[in-house]
Amino acid sequence: MRNPICNSLFFILFGLIFNSSQGQLNPKNIKFTRQGVQRMIFDEDQSITISKLNPENIIGLASMHPQKHFLKEHATIELNQDKLIVKSKVKTQTKIWLGGFNPFMSYTIDIGSSNGNGAIGYEFSDADENERFIIKVIFKDKSIKEVKVNILKNNKVIIDESIGLNINKVHRVRGKIILQMLGSGFTLFHKEKGLPKVIGQSNFNLYLDLRRKKYINKFQSHVFVSLNNGQVKIKQAGVEINTGIGLADIRAITFENGDPFIEKGRLWYTASIRGRALPHHIQGVFSLNPTVFDLRLEGIVVFDRQDGLLRNEIASHLFYDRNENLWRGLTTGFSAYANPEKEKKQLLAIESKTDPRFGFSIMKATPFGMVGDIEDPHVLYDTSVNKWRMLTCENIDGYKAIVLESDYWNKDYKKIAGPVIHNSTGTSIQKIGETKYCFSGSSDRKIFIYTYPDLKEVGPLKIDLPPWDETSGTRVWPNIIQLPEGYPFRYVALIMDRYKYPGIEGKHWSYGAIYLYHGHQ
Repeated sequence: MRNPICNSLFFILFGLIFNSSQGQLNPKNIKFTRQGVQRMIFDEDQSITISKLNPENIIGLASMHPQKHFLKEHATIELNQDKLIVKSKVKTQTKIWLGGFNPFMSYTIDIGSSNGNGAIGYEFSDADENERFIIKVIFKDKSIKEVKVNILKNNKVIIDESIGLNINKVHRVRGKIILQMLGSGFTLFHKEKGLPKVIGQSNFNLYLDLRRKKYINKFQSHVFVSLNNGQVKIKQAGVEINTGIGLADIRAITFENGDPFIEKGRLWYTASIRGRALPHHIQGVFSLNPTVFDLRLEGIVVFDRQDGLLRNEIASHLFYDRNENLWRGLTTGFSAYANPEKEKKQLLAIESKTDPRFGFSIMKATPFGMVGDIEDPHVLYDTSVNKWRMLTCENIDGYKAIVLESDYWNKDYKKIAGPVIHNSTGTSIQKIGETKYCFSGSSDRKIFIYTYPDLKEVGPLKIDLPPWDETSGTRVWPNIIQLPEGYPFRYVALIMDRYKYPGIEGKHWSYGAIYLYHGHQ
């Protein structure tokens, strides 16, 4: 007969081994299976309305949407059959009030029809019209002929520039004219059927930097119409926060210790709302019920360095510090590329007393000495060593993951591990079981797993139907999250692809679609 003491010791030892193995789950053994994919392109179901001109609901046009005529002859403006009609047999120039102004939002005019000769577009200006910024689509015989941008200061023309693209083919002046404002630049689209087509793009900040807070406070938005024996019928116009042409840089919002922020059954994320080049993307905030694919745009965040500008930084990690009751994080200063002769790319510490997840939010941003080609930071407080630790990518003969450590969340970081040998992007730290690991996308057609904090290679992530093909880029953000018990699966990943939007000129980073994966062992 077996000794009962030996039996007890056996079960205790077995339990310890079992629990230890459970706490040391290897992420290499997790299999991620694709559940769904979607690309949000100016998604109307996701748009957050700021202001709207809706002819169906206008009573008192002159008050709701005041008009101004700039020439001696005035266009006729009337409401008819749920449309706002602007017409003239002679040369006229008119603006119709639309809403306030924000250089990080999108503007849409939905045109029912047009005829004759003229132009339609947008004017942003102050009440005294000391400064005017005009974007206009010039049409003739119902077709788009040219796109121009005008900047006027004290009635003096500063810029009168043709910016048209892809309009050698026939584009009728009907459907939507979508202006995606991008802080220091913009892209203009025309959508009648199918995918919105790029018809113009411009960088203007060296002439008029609309990121200055004074313009958000002073400027207003208008529908601009210039006619010479013509007519336009407007079905609707509006200002909104929307999803742009793609999403990227998806990262979970966390608590200070790195645990995912879950509220009302929803995970919370930051993701870059993509525009065009590096200084043109916007930091979006999204939420998701991980059991379904209901990714929801909640708001956008811009950043204030207390120098009069608001900046559209991206690739942020946002966390809620429960010890201080503050929203904090790190972001990457890509806005420096809007003025590279005066500014340098760097990491920034960000902070807010108010919840930045909803609507239009501004977070204070402070440089802390990490200047250079460094990006994609992820930070947490490690109670096992009472240190703040950051996983990020530094350009060391290509971007490579490194780990840094500090006594403070926002300064004095020193490197303790890395660089790894593989190209790295979208670096993040996440628990698998009770053990922290580091994850990174790469150009090697693999998502890599590393030990924390010493960055020893564990292996590649097992992923069914990864978000790339044989020709596309593979530098994706893995964004692995371990869910609490009670979910039908234990792991979830939201990963973007790197397929660029067609029709944009010059270097651009205009991706991508979002792929949902569930993970199991």
